[in-house]
Amino acid sequence: MAETATSNADDRLVYEVPEAGALLGLSRNGSYEAAKRGDIPTIRIGKLLRVPKHALHALLARAGAAE
Repeated sequence: MAETATSNADDRLVYEVPEAGALLGLSRNGSYEAAKRGDIPTIRIGKLLRVPKHALHALLARAGAAE
């Protein structure tokens, strides 16, 4: 049986905003507020707002290196 594109989260290139926020310990509303402020990097694909996996992990790496 062939795997679907959504079968493995590690294979995806983008997260949904609440999913990315949950990785950061944020609520659904907090996630969208952080995205609106620009604290979470986002891209728009049509009407969808998504968080690029690479950009989120790079943001976290920079934050960790600043300590």
